[in-house]
Amino acid sequence: MSQELMLKYGCNPNQKPSRIFMQDGRELPIEVLNGRPGYINFLDAFNSWQLVRELKEATGLPAAASFKHVSPAGAAVAVPMSDTLKKIYFVDDLELSPIATAYARARGADRMSSYGDWVALSDVCDKETATLLAREVSDGIIAPGYTDEALEILKTKRKGTYNVVKIDPDYRPAPVEHKDVFGVTFEQGRNELKIDEELLKNIVTEKKDLPEDAKRDLIISLIALKYTQSNSVCYAKDGQAIGIGAGQQSRIHCTRLAGNKADIWYLRQHPKVLGLKFKEGIRRPDRDNTIDVYISDEYMDVLADGVWEQFFAEKPEVLTREEKRAWLDTMTGVSLGSDAFFPFGDNIERARKSGVQYVAEPGGSIRDDNVIDTCNKYGMVMAFTGLRLFHH
Repeated sequence: MSQELMLKYGCNPNQKPSRIFMQDGRELPIEVLNGRPGYINFLDAFNSWQLVRELKEATGLPAAASFKHVSPAGAAVAVPMSDTLKKIYFVDDLELSPIATAYARARGADRMSSYGDWVALSDVCDKETATLLAREVSDGIIAPGYTDEALEILKTKRKGTYNVVKIDPDYRPAPVEHKDVFGVTFEQGRNELKIDEELLKNIVTEKKDLPEDAKRDLIISLIALKYTQSNSVCYAKDGQAIGIGAGQQSRIHCTRLAGNKADIWYLRQHPKVLGLKFKEGIRRPDRDNTIDVYISDEYMDVLADGVWEQFFAEKPEVLTREEKRAWLDTMTGVSLGSDAFFPFGDNIERARKSGVQYVAEPGGSIRDDNVIDTCNKYGMVMAFTGLRLFHH
């Protein structure tokens, strides 16, 4: 380890010089084991590492995240997967350890967005996780350690240039952090408030029952939001994020964006999607993109143009809007977290369409009553956390 590390360039190739360093004279808490990570890589690495470390501390389960442009595309803990999930995540042919399971879930939430991701693991990267990563398009990984077998596998990725970073799990930053913008230095206390079940005790709806798995999923959503560019909303189910809306100026747009991603996640489990027959040799990214097009309303146009012949071994049966809506109506038990209060009940109306039954948000809007009434209308359980989670 060293006190500084020179980088190829900053956010863009014209932004030179670039480096990461410790101002207090201490050594950097990371060691580059392979590759040459860049400026954005390290932004993803440090944000994603904090996320998975907190998920592990909050749930006691191995955790993983898939990051793109300083926000998670997915985050998850090691909850065993059904055969259907293994199939839609394309890991049904692999042996999965708990930490590999967590990453398969994190990447599977939004495979389109996870293309070329930065990976974070709360636990030592093992052979099973490295084997999974070896066949996916990814920029790099940060973890507290690597087995010899895992490191050997990862060093073969991207013709030997795959970025592998080891972080000291005992490293703790100073309680005050700084950031320079336009030559002006900003200073603030780190956001160290603990996210756990205590935040979910102030239930403000008529319905009060909050099952243990819903508590876990709400905690996952809130911790994910803590490291997602604001405004942000996160849908979670079954131990993982299933839809994250990040960086929108309007909260309803966050809710719609994340809800649409959650819908795609669930529609990928539809029997017609599971039954799609692809041509031999189709690349994994092309397959993922084709599945999303098949699910979308654009597929009728693609079908009419005969484009399906490029990807499918046989002509797929159309998944109609009515069939999609009927399938989505069977999605239940979804948890929803928001990094700030919902200003209107329209967010709840949209969330309901994606199976949301449990909600956690700070509260504090002048229209809280309207939001609560909308939750009561649909029999949802909502907790006011009193904790805003803006991240910029």
